[in-house]
Amino acid sequence: MASNMKAVKLRIKSVTNTRQITKAMELVASSKLRRAKDRADRCRPYLRELRQAMNDIAGQNTDFTSAYTKQLNSERSCCVLITGDRGMAGGYNSNVFKMLEADMAGKEFVVLPIGKKSVEYARSKHIDIVTDEFAEVASISVSDCFEIAQLLCDQYKKGSFGHIQLCYTSFKSMLSQSPVTSALLPIMDLKNDTLLDSQKEGSERKDGSENVQVRHDVIWYEPDAETVFNSIVPEFLAGMLYASVCESLASELAARRNAMDAATKNADEMLEQLNLYYNRARQASITQEITEIVAGADGV
Repeated sequence: MASNMKAVKLRIKSVTNTRQITKAMELVASSKLRRAKDRADRCRPYLRELRQAMNDIAGQNTDFTSAYTKQLNSERSCCVLITGDRGMAGGYNSNVFKMLEADMAGKEFVVLPIGKKSVEYARSKHIDIVTDEFAEVASISVSDCFEIAQLLCDQYKKGSFGHIQLCYTSFKSMLSQSPVTSALLPIMDLKNDTLLDSQKEGSERKDGSENVQVRHDVIWYEPDAETVFNSIVPEFLAGMLYASVCESLASELAARRNAMDAATKNADEMLEQLNLYYNRARQASITQEITEIVAGADGV
């Protein structure tokens, strides 16, 4: 009985230490989450205006051809895979990997990983990596996204890839994050962009009043529409990448917060059961000792 009580006491201490860690991780994720969410929200208006400009150019000028709108003959695809740098976030990373495997089943593809977990995944699956210079998603800046976008555009124009897509996690709310894919190149239909449609802005104000949107028709472009379009595409891709990185970081923090909150609650339930079992065992031990003492006194 004594040895059993000692094992339970050690188990209680172990669970208590684990609970302190999960609670601390939950608080850290909560403190970073609001800032990450605000940064993701600030990216959407800029990207929406840039997409509108590209739609206007392509819609009003149908007499030019761009390398970024052509469907190349190459069967090879490139996927920009955005995950986290660490685990302890529930199914955040594994859900993105499952979606990638489902989308790329039976296809020849390479990945450009952003995030340490995506690098580890690509290497474990023996998937070709375009570059691993951007392995730490937490340190990705706007300039890094422009560098990645220029790299992708150069490789696409060379014919290295026939299709480039983005695989990341979209932040819906504090309790909901879902993995999604978004096509980058070729640019066929910008109206089907999941990243921008995840949160509509500009249709209704917070006070319920409608926003008035003014459209300006562009008569000509200097030097010409094709040159302007080709120069905007890398900037548009960089904006897509940075916005998706911000979405993924917010999603990772929300997933980690939810996972650590659930782990803390499970630890509390386990501690309650262990303390109950320990108290019962302790009471049984005391009762047994009293019984032995009384029996010994009667014998004397």
